[in-house]
Amino acid sequence: MRLPTLRRTRTTLPGAVSGPARLDRRTKRLAGRLRPGDIAVIDHIDIDRVAADSLVACEVAAVINAKPSISGRYPNLGPEVLIRAGIPLIDDVGEEVFERVREGDVLRIEGGVIYRGDEPVAQGTRHDAESIAKAMADARDGLSVQLEAFAANTMEYLKHERELLLDGVGVPDISTPIAGRHCLIVVRGYDYKADLDVLRPYIREFKPVLIGVDGGADALVEAGYTPDLIVGDMDSVSDDVLRCGAEIVVHAYADGRAPGMARIERLGLSAVTFPAAATSEDIAMLLADEKGASLIVAVGTHATLVEFLDKGRGGMASTFLTRLRVGGKLVDAKGVSRLYRQNLSASSLLLLLLSAFAALAAAVAVSTTGRAYLEVAAEWWDNIIYQVQRLFQ
Repeated sequence: MRLPTLRRTRTTLPGAVSGPARLDRRTKRLAGRLRPGDIAVIDHIDIDRVAADSLVACEVAAVINAKPSISGRYPNLGPEVLIRAGIPLIDDVGEEVFERVREGDVLRIEGGVIYRGDEPVAQGTRHDAESIAKAMADARDGLSVQLEAFAANTMEYLKHERELLLDGVGVPDISTPIAGRHCLIVVRGYDYKADLDVLRPYIREFKPVLIGVDGGADALVEAGYTPDLIVGDMDSVSDDVLRCGAEIVVHAYADGRAPGMARIERLGLSAVTFPAAATSEDIAMLLADEKGASLIVAVGTHATLVEFLDKGRGGMASTFLTRLRVGGKLVDAKGVSRLYRQNLSASSLLLLLLSAFAALAAAVAVSTTGRAYLEVAAEWWDNIIYQVQRLFQ
């Protein structure tokens, strides 16, 4: 623990940040209970962009990380997201912070030092745009090593799960009808809100099977939809959404252990398990494909090499093979909100209204009934003018 040898003082330095501490070693779990102005205390080596986006969405006052936010293994994207959002990031303060700080303690951050009252409880590196840019440049030097590890993980996954990938062995039976229908799989990944909003006309017209992957089920409910299927390890979906009536598929380990099933049973719900070494988004795709979906539309899923590495998990190798397995059925909605926006400018709206009035006036002018109504309206208007003139005379 690297605590500063500073004399205690009540003077608050410029740029200081304060707020109640919220602690959790899992960032995804912590995001569910953060409130604006909280200070998030996490234990997250190489913060990925999805985790950073969730912290930004919660409007936290600052982030204190027990681990290095950029370890140098690869150029992860999360710290840049936090700094661009103006959120102070205090890095590598040590795991002792979870022993020294309690939930709800009001902390004050001055530079790289964290205080509780006048007592310094931890110290780390406070990042800025310049330090993050330097760390990212250094991390790119180690990218080749990560690529080799990613390739090795891909081959290892193929050895263990080739029966699932090639023949669909292990896919559970479900009651939700999928054969011949479109499936929309939603993951709380990059730009999922914007892409889901742009897809509203597609959802309204094709009525696809709505599959939420863990927190993606909450994203569907927040957008005004009810998921048909909830797939995942049940660590980031809310209790209310689990009770919405959707069929539940619990992601289990390859040996059959399913920690998420305990939560389902505690809520008095029923579910089936899907044992696989793949990620939850992968088993959702494999399930939809094996049950005969004619098209799979993915929102918020991982598609690029940078995104695979950014997750920092060997299991992301399964996503590469899953996409090869699903093949031409898969349509990735990533970035569709940037490609297509349904914006109607004020000038376009005014032109539309003027065109409608012009068409209405033309129709009235050329029809016999229309002319009769115009004559009645003109006579009515003349009467009003006559009555007003009499009042003033």
